[in-house]
Amino acid sequence: MNYKVYATGNKIEKFYSDAIKEYEKRLRRFCNITFSNYKNFQKLYFQEMDKYYKIVISPTGKSLSSEELAEKIKAFELTGITDILIIIGNEEIHCNEAISISSMKMSLGLTSTIFFEQLYRAYKILNNEPYHK
Repeated sequence: MNYKVYATGNKIEKFYSDAIKEYEKRLRRFCNITFSNYKNFQKLYFQEMDKYYKIVISPTGKSLSSEELAEKIKAFELTGITDILIIIGNEEIHCNEAISISSMKMSLGLTSTIFFEQLYRAYKILNNEPYHK
């Protein structure tokens, strides 16, 4: 699986950036993943977006458990969807679906960090590996 995660909005605090980098490192054994933070969503590469299945992380999106996220990833793999673009912090971009981390509003850094943690947890579930909190 190939993931691009675009966070659009204010700069992300260093402690969140450090946590995201740690999860990126851990996730590399399961998938290819890159993270980019854009202050202005107009700077996103719209022409590149067409080849991706696009998911927006939004408080109004569908709530998933960790196990349901793992099943969603497995279903993507089975149907040949291997390029996924995750957009955090901008609900204006047309996406294939919306997923909720929480119905509460959170900072861009916190939302991004939680998404990375949940993606890592989903891969641990898929590989029948223990996940230590």
